Amino acid sequence: MNPRDIVAKLRSEEYRALAENFLSLSTLQVLVYVIPLITLPYLTRVLGVANYGLVNFAIAFNTYFQILTDYGFGLSAVREISVNRDDPERVSEIFSSVMIIKGVLTVVSFSMLLGIIMTVPRFSANWVIYVFAFGLVVGSTLSPMWFYQGMERMKYITLLNVLTNLIFLATIFIFIRGPSDYLYVPLLQSLGTITAGLISLWIIRTRFNVRFHLPPWGVIWEIFRDSTQFFLSRASVSIYTSSNSFFLGLFAGNATVGYYSAAEKLYTAAQGLYSPLLQVTYPYMAKTRNKAFHRKVLRYSMILNTVLCTFIIIFAPHIIRLLFGAGYMPSAGVLRLLAVALMVVIPSILLGYPFLAVLGQQRYANGSVVVGSLIHLAMLLAVAPFMSIYIVALLVIITETIVLSIRVYGIKKHDLW
Repeated sequence: MNPRDIVAKLRSEEYRALAENFLSLSTLQVLVYVIPLITLPYLTRVLGVANYGLVNFAIAFNTYFQILTDYGFGLSAVREISVNRDDPERVSEIFSSVMIIKGVLTVVSFSMLLGIIMTVPRFSANWVIYVFAFGLVVGSTLSPMWFYQGMERMKYITLLNVLTNLIFLATIFIFIRGPSDYLYVPLLQSLGTITAGLISLWIIRTRFNVRFHLPPWGVIWEIFRDSTQFFLSRASVSIYTSSNSFFLGLFAGNATVGYYSAAEKLYTAAQGLYSPLLQVTYPYMAKTRNKAFHRKVLRYSMILNTVLCTFIIIFAPHIIRLLFGAGYMPSAGVLRLLAVALMVVIPSILLGYPFLAVLGQQRYANGSVVVGSLIHLAMLLAVAPFMSIYIVALLVIITETIVLSIRVYGIKKHDLW
């Protein structure tokens, strides 16, 4: 076999693995967002706007704890596992360290939740729903998707999530019968994620032969410290995305959260279409730094995104009426504004960690969202006295434009394109 044939073979195997992981992630992502689209029309009608808003407020509030327990490992641990995947001892060390850190942060988070429930009337009045929603934090801690991404073996987690999501789909229609059943929504979601997490840990132990142990304190501290910069960035993104529903709940009431959350669910689902691409591209680019490949990904993604956003803007009222019912029509205007934000978000995401960070300029990827988060929170506080769902959606457009501008500036300044 001549050198050209060897190179061709290696490249075909390389891209085959990339394609396999992309397919697995795409299947998982479609499932993650299709199932809510099946349950949403049912839940929004059965629960009513106010109770649906309360459920989303509780989940948005617990997202802050999810941010803390993740601590940026969705990026840093993926990179470390990807680089060291051929060293079983190092992989076990990384895995054990991350799980220990996440476990400690989960205990800290639950203690904080109990403190808030006991001291703040807004939360003590409905304390059960916040405790049930915290199960999503526990499930996130137990679900090491970062490990499977780093190993580029996403088929396991995909099959597992298919099963648990189908079970969740069935339980929603079985147990949610009226407005008073709103408490069961976060409980059922939590039980599904916790079950998936436990099984995924068992797969890691049996299929990948990863041993959980107590690494030296210095190793744990190093992994914790190295992930801090990623935590600050991811926390900034999550805080300004989760804070919209949270601030609306504080200043405008549960019904307003219901209207905004309906549109935001679709906005998040549209972003999720590109998540497999991001999750596959990041470890691949971390290894290869293939700029030509990334330029093609960005070009075709922007074309697809323009078509998708145009469709959403034109048919927003019909989409809202079909999925949520006539009682949610105020959400149509919000959906149109968020579609404009989506035009900015997708190129911004693809230029962030899969490009700037892997090329050694992660300060722009991280710094852009930190700046955007601070500006967004400041704007939310400024508009609090007259906050509305439409104003919040406009703030999202402004914030995402700022984030994209900073990233483009970094690329031009260092001549990376």
